[in-house]
Amino acid sequence: MESWPPGGSAPAEAGRRLRGLRGADLAASASLLSGAGAEAGCSAPAVAAVLPAGGSGERMGVPTPKQFCPILERPLISYTLQALERVSWIKDIVVAVTGENMEAMKCIIQRYQHKGISLVESGVTRHRSIFNGLKALAEDQPNCRLSKPEVVIIHDAVRPFVEEDVLLKVVTAAKEHGAAGAIRPLVSTVISPSVDGCLDHSLERARHRASEMPQAFLFDVIYEAYQQVTYKRDLYAAESIIKERISQQICVVMDTKEDEEHVGHRLEEMLKNELNHVKVTSGRDLQQIILEQCYNFVCVNVMTSDFEETQKLLNMLEESNLSILYPVVVISVQFLDYESVPFGQKMENLMQIREFAKEVKKRNILLYGLLVYYPQDEQKLQESLRQGATIIAALIKERNPGLIGQLLVA
Repeated sequence: MESWPPGGSAPAEAGRRLRGLRGADLAASASLLSGAGAEAGCSAPAVAAVLPAGGSGERMGVPTPKQFCPILERPLISYTLQALERVSWIKDIVVAVTGENMEAMKCIIQRYQHKGISLVESGVTRHRSIFNGLKALAEDQPNCRLSKPEVVIIHDAVRPFVEEDVLLKVVTAAKEHGAAGAIRPLVSTVISPSVDGCLDHSLERARHRASEMPQAFLFDVIYEAYQQVTYKRDLYAAESIIKERISQQICVVMDTKEDEEHVGHRLEEMLKNELNHVKVTSGRDLQQIILEQCYNFVCVNVMTSDFEETQKLLNMLEESNLSILYPVVVISVQFLDYESVPFGQKMENLMQIREFAKEVKKRNILLYGLLVYYPQDEQKLQESLRQGATIIAALIKERNPGLIGQLLVA
């Protein structure tokens, strides 16, 4: 078995209630699991997760096993690991993978900087793979970083959209009933078990399947079976969901003062008006915005030469390693006043964006160019800005690598 240092804090007490667990109750229960209940002398259930990832993906109809199929050029299983790593009260994650894919899995863990992941060899069936994961958690081996848990979450490697609140509900249900599960469709919001009985319906199924596990392992086993990527169309749906999630914030970077009149500020206001469901912020504290993991940047070059401000931003992004998990979109905006600079000369100066784009693409940064016509007529200027905002929104939403280095005109 291959092990990596575990991440996150030691888990603590889980609440006993399931029905009506939401809002403040949900936050309180999560706090107990993550360690806050230990000070009060609570008995804390240790929680681990096992991911069977040995399937061949025959139903997907592609030569690559579906758990390794790329979404935005990143393997699907990496998204699933990221979702579980964000849950602080899951102490250990064990992935069961075939021997021939063991090295590929190690590379994924290293490249995307996953923590607290251990690998075991999968079995010839799904249940045997789960057995191998449980066995690794049950064994008391010297030099083994895994600790024996009380609750084990069995989660498929091809379900990347699991939410912490659903996991918390099935954990608390498992502590009460001995086993629990959740069943949901691929694309949906959280279904409250108190509303549709979904979780209650799956309890009997979970109990039945848990009984098939070897009785030597004194774990409460949770089966949750939802949001699965099974067919090729599911990959496209998953990609759309991920794009939508990482497109909800845009940072506008300008080399002008906030109170200084410039058309760049008008473009920023236009973005706020056109994209009322997206958070548009100014990059005055750019380092902090990068730390908060904003993946979309509009760099307005005003006072400096054509790409000087954009180059500064690209340097900061490369140093931050922000683009390890998701592609970062950078749109370099230039303004063209025909009366001051001939169109041909301006275009010639701006075509160097292609070289910039090729270089930063190696680090998963997608660079696009936008040239906004700056006429003296107020109505025409408004139309140019509106078109510019529309183009920016489309580039961020689609994240099309085929358009990088292109200079679009509004």
